[in-house]
Amino acid sequence: MFDVTIVMPVYNEAECIGDVLNDWTAELDRFKFNYCLLVLNDGSRDNTAAVLERYAQSPRIEVINKPNSGHGPTILQGYREAVENADWIFQVDSDNEMEACHFGKVWNVRNDAEAVIGIRAGRLQPLPRKIMSAVSRMIISVFYGSGIADVNCPYRLVKSEVLNKFLPKIPEDTFAPNVAISGLLILHNYSIRNVPIPHNDRQTGEVSIKKWKLWKAAIKSCAQTVMVRFKN
Repeated sequence: MFDVTIVMPVYNEAECIGDVLNDWTAELDRFKFNYCLLVLNDGSRDNTAAVLERYAQSPRIEVINKPNSGHGPTILQGYREAVENADWIFQVDSDNEMEACHFGKVWNVRNDAEAVIGIRAGRLQPLPRKIMSAVSRMIISVFYGSGIADVNCPYRLVKSEVLNKFLPKIPEDTFAPNVAISGLLILHNYSIRNVPIPHNDRQTGEVSIKKWKLWKAAIKSCAQTVMVRFKN
């Protein structure tokens, strides 16, 4: 049994994923706990799989190479694998926008809450993404309640036993499962801590959803989040 499993979805991050994994293992080793870094390669088209192969034999890293299904479904697959063998689940993206060195800010307050959610501090967003973030917050506020400042933040720690209750309620094709999970945490009155985490601009790769696809994704995410609420 692990103290914590880190769920990290990866898509076309060959330029940085080696450095990211090195940073995370070095940081996690400082805590002297039992952990697993679960890396899910979502059908990357670049050299990501080859880079990850160098880490596949590590006793602390588990690599899953899977067909492309999208960011949200990949996170859900990671959650479903992780809750089986860890007390806590931590999710972070692989783009290094939120660095490993801040993990302690989340981990060290875990005893005060059943979920610790990062707030992306210093984040610079183009207008369409600002609108998306605002709409996500509004949907959660209207249909679930308040209590989480950054409802889709990919820097979050949740108790396994809590997350495991939510997973059957969230469809496998959900575009933004972390938004729905944030809502369910609020709806069911779990104790939550919000912790500011510095956010950096992306240095490598590129955002996979742009322009009209971004708006299409936003509509899908909102509809799915509302549907999850009415199922609960």
